[in-house]
Amino acid sequence: MSKQSLPVVDLQAVACCSPIAVRPMDAEQAAVVAPMFKALGDPIRLRLMSMIASVPEICVCDLTPAFDVSGPTISHHLKVLRETGLVDAERRGTWVWYRVRPEVFRQLGALLDVPAATSVDA
Repeated sequence: MSKQSLPVVDLQAVACCSPIAVRPMDAEQAAVVAPMFKALGDPIRLRLMSMIASVPEICVCDLTPAFDVSGPTISHHLKVLRETGLVDAERRGTWVWYRVRPEVFRQLGALLDVPAATSVDA
């Protein structure tokens, strides 16, 4: 992944999107949502997201030991998750605590909602 910074996602722009099974996204909507999916497309970030989402909040000191990569690498991945609006972070002393932004995941879930298929008798 390049070292260039991902844009901060406008949650209002995500909320306005209809489920993709209802209406195709236009280019502007896709450009707003794509960074979130790109952020989740990395295995380390997906695992980090899973660890963060499974508890109310978690310290970076509890995240780093779970991976076979350096602390700065984990910090980079957490920065990507923050910049795309998937997590919030709060510094407390020397440690940073992370928590999921549930409204973002609800909006992404609604975007991916696909109605149950109706069966057609042959």
